[in-house]
Amino acid sequence: MQSGYDIAPVWLVIDEFVFLHIFCSKSLRLAKMSLISQNILHKKKVNKTKREDVDLPSPLEGNEHVEDGQEMVPDIIRTKKRKKERKEEDKQLEVEEEREMKKLENFLFGSLYAPIEFGKVGDEDVHTEAEKDSTLFFTDRSANSALSVYEEDAEFAKESSDEEDDTKQRKAVWVDEEEEKTNINISKVNRLRKLRKAEDESLISGSDYVSRLRAQHAKLNPGTEWAQCDSRSKAYSSDDDESSDEENGVVVAPGHKDVESVDDILRTNEDLVVKNGTKLLPGLLEYSKLVDANAEDPSNGPINSVQFHRNAQLLLTAGLDRRVRFFQIDGKRNTKIQSIFLEDCPIRKASFLPDGSQVIIAGRRKFFYSFDLVKARVDKIGPLTGREEKSLETFEVSPDSSTIAFVGNEGYILLVSSKTKELIGTLKMNGTVRSLAFSDDGRQLLSSGGDGHIYHWDLRTRTCFHKGTDEGCINGTALCASPSGALFAAGSSSGIVNVYNREQFLGGKMKPMKTIENLTTKVDFMKFSSDSQILAVSSSMKKNSLKLIHIPSYTVFSNWPPSNRTLHYPRCLDFSPGGGFMTVGNAAGKVLLYKLHHYQHA
Repeated sequence: MQSGYDIAPVWLVIDEFVFLHIFCSKSLRLAKMSLISQNILHKKKVNKTKREDVDLPSPLEGNEHVEDGQEMVPDIIRTKKRKKERKEEDKQLEVEEEREMKKLENFLFGSLYAPIEFGKVGDEDVHTEAEKDSTLFFTDRSANSALSVYEEDAEFAKESSDEEDDTKQRKAVWVDEEEEKTNINISKVNRLRKLRKAEDESLISGSDYVSRLRAQHAKLNPGTEWAQCDSRSKAYSSDDDESSDEENGVVVAPGHKDVESVDDILRTNEDLVVKNGTKLLPGLLEYSKLVDANAEDPSNGPINSVQFHRNAQLLLTAGLDRRVRFFQIDGKRNTKIQSIFLEDCPIRKASFLPDGSQVIIAGRRKFFYSFDLVKARVDKIGPLTGREEKSLETFEVSPDSSTIAFVGNEGYILLVSSKTKELIGTLKMNGTVRSLAFSDDGRQLLSSGGDGHIYHWDLRTRTCFHKGTDEGCINGTALCASPSGALFAAGSSSGIVNVYNREQFLGGKMKPMKTIENLTTKVDFMKFSSDSQILAVSSSMKKNSLKLIHIPSYTVFSNWPPSNRTLHYPRCLDFSPGGGFMTVGNAAGKVLLYKLHHYQHA
């Protein structure tokens, strides 16, 4: 009997492990762990009943012990010891079975036992194994940490938020350690001299060289604000500190303080042209030469008109080759959009209406053309009723797009409605008319001509309310008014340009604020920039005869025109609405394009 007792537990242990592995293989195939646990519990009960049957002595054995009283006591002691040993073995088996079960469940279904189970002390090894297996799977913890049941969830959420903050700060993927050791001489190479901060600067470190190149690239190619990574965070920043908005030049329209800054474009009915508030410094003008505006389709004759569309980067070019061309200006390709050929009219001037709906085209003819941009239709207008003018080549369009003023014969100024294209009135000077300029949002008109006087007309009453002498002028050839109307410039056939304050001129002070004597031939064209900080004056009778004057210092930029590039014979000029581009049309049929770095927008 003693040997039978010793063999039974070993056989049972083997039987239990075989039974367990059979069911475990079934669980891997079926993935139903609940059935495995039920079958194992049932097996445990069967094994316990078998062990109890073996441990209890049979009735025959009991009779033998009763007969032999001396052998009864040691047998009872041995059975009690074996029961204790079997209980301990059963506990160890249960622990091992639970470990195996949890390993299988973690392998199949992820970390089901990673959270701490309070109240159990002896299961540390189980948790460590489960934590190792839990790294194989991902648990979605996107919910708020306040709703998580376990403390681990809150810690995980905190770590993930820290990682997100780190990703917002852009870091360099790789840094070249040799940059600090390298020295570069930027004074020897011509194209690198623009990177100098002082005239005598020559050697700089590699890191400084890289940073200056990046700054120069960002200056030449500012890009768009909406594409910058930090633009969204700036746009949705708190509005508590209003002074920071004022420093950045952001002004919120009245009654819209609570509107998100992303809707700034809807807060006002002003023009969508961003105006640079910084002052342009005199002396040197920072600029760069870009690809010619009409590089895709150069003109076969002299260019007489160039003009930017008011609300887009659309450029109009026209000349004696009887073609009007439209280009999309980006400074790189300058794609051609459309071309119009007028068979019977070499073009002397073409101009957009300020509202951008039409283009007025005129030449040395009795008639003129109107091109509707919306309908893509060309209309021929004229001759004007009751007039015998043989040429309508010189004209100006009012800022409110309501009136077109043509230069007529014998001192007459012809006023034509831009809607009906019919003559609505005439104005009469004492001498011949040579040039016109609108002011005061189209309510007033300035004119000059062969008598050396400057006339101010009120278009509401169609009367001359002021006449003044242009100092030193015998024959006026050009007029130009600033966009604000505060200043106007008058050019003469001798190359003299006088700049006047309009209020002072109307008040009786005929002395010009500045007389510019840099040109020696007849002044053909003048133009103020959009912010009235630059005045361009040119003459078509001499090569490179184009000067840029800084306002209000009234000094010429010393580095213009470019010394190494020829402008040929300049005939017309225009600034883009934001001031970033400047284009020059010359007699060679080219439209030169320049970028002015002071202005951040085109």
